[in-house]
Amino acid sequence: MESYDKYIFHIDVNSAYLSWTAVYRLQKGDKIDLRKIPSVIGGDEKSRHGIVLAKSIPAKKYNIITGESLYSAFQKCPNLKVIHGDFELYNKCSKAMVEILLEYSPLLEQYSIDECFLEVTNKNYTREDYIKLAHQIKDRIKEKLGFTVNIGISSNKLLAKMASDFKKPDRVHTLFKEEIESKMWNLPIENLFMVGKATLPKLKKININTIGDLAKYDIEKLKYFFKSYGNMIHNYANGIDFSVIDANKKYKNKNMGNSTTIPFDVEDRETAHRILLSLCETLGMRLRKSSNYCNVISISIRNSEFINYSKQKKIINPINSTNELYKISCKLFDELWHGEPIRLLAVNTSIVSENFGVQLSLFDKKEDEKYIVLEKTIDSIRDKYGNKSIMKSSFLHSGIKPISGRTEEEL
Repeated sequence: MESYDKYIFHIDVNSAYLSWTAVYRLQKGDKIDLRKIPSVIGGDEKSRHGIVLAKSIPAKKYNIITGESLYSAFQKCPNLKVIHGDFELYNKCSKAMVEILLEYSPLLEQYSIDECFLEVTNKNYTREDYIKLAHQIKDRIKEKLGFTVNIGISSNKLLAKMASDFKKPDRVHTLFKEEIESKMWNLPIENLFMVGKATLPKLKKININTIGDLAKYDIEKLKYFFKSYGNMIHNYANGIDFSVIDANKKYKNKNMGNSTTIPFDVEDRETAHRILLSLCETLGMRLRKSSNYCNVISISIRNSEFINYSKQKKIINPINSTNELYKISCKLFDELWHGEPIRLLAVNTSIVSENFGVQLSLFDKKEDEKYIVLEKTIDSIRDKYGNKSIMKSSFLHSGIKPISGRTEEEL
């Protein structure tokens, strides 16, 4: 049995938001364990507005997926239980888990609110010792905090993360180099980390249906079709990952948004879209300047009677492109607005960690690559000569500021 220079655990909370909510409600005397019934964390149960943020295993049996609308989820399961999210609670649960993990090793990198990498290398340990340690950590979290985790064990971060996604919940899995062919290559290609919905049909079009198909595919052809992204996913399919644990990089669960109160009633779609573009210009610059990406975009409308309503979309591939922000914001607006006078518009985003790779849409569309290069150039010009130095022609003679609204970061 081969030994390795490093041993890394990937700890992943099972259905994190739902599990944390379930444990809290049980502690408060609730008789129903949300984890044992079809349930989701999402928006409003009565209006059925919002999206599924997390689902129970019984809900998964109805083919309910994270990111789909509540309306769609209810069509699949009419008796679905919906609970509002409590992000203050989730941050507390995440912090409590991290405190336990740090007792086992200081080499911890928090990848997201519910995922951590932990390097536990010990030259005196056998592979069985690492498996026993993983079970010890898993059981301690369950006993002390009440929720379950999966732990993947390997010699690098990628394989540890892939292993933690095997059978759930409350499991420990290994995925070492010599196990890749038997444990990973037979999995559907969409199970590979960093293969998103946009790329999936393109891979299947060239007869890549499993991770093994990708691992054995001609690397030069992959680079021709997908450029550097093709090289990256080919490495991943073969278990190759050189990223290291960054214990100094702290995960921040934060949002970034931009809004503006309008001094007149907006009653036409064209003007509203132009204001959204103005907000997205500022927001996109802030995202890029801070090297952040977002995976949830929401827009809010306040009408002339001061009634607020909003709509959001979760996206597979995190973005920080003004053009992408604007396109999604306009689509959300068109689905939400019913023609009433508007006095406030807002665009908000949920930030994801830039760590461990971000699959940008430039890998899927050459058009997007042009926009990204253009936006970086515009950012440079504005940094040097000021925000008013360059603007889109649609703002000329419109009476609307090309870059407007307040910008905020909420930690």
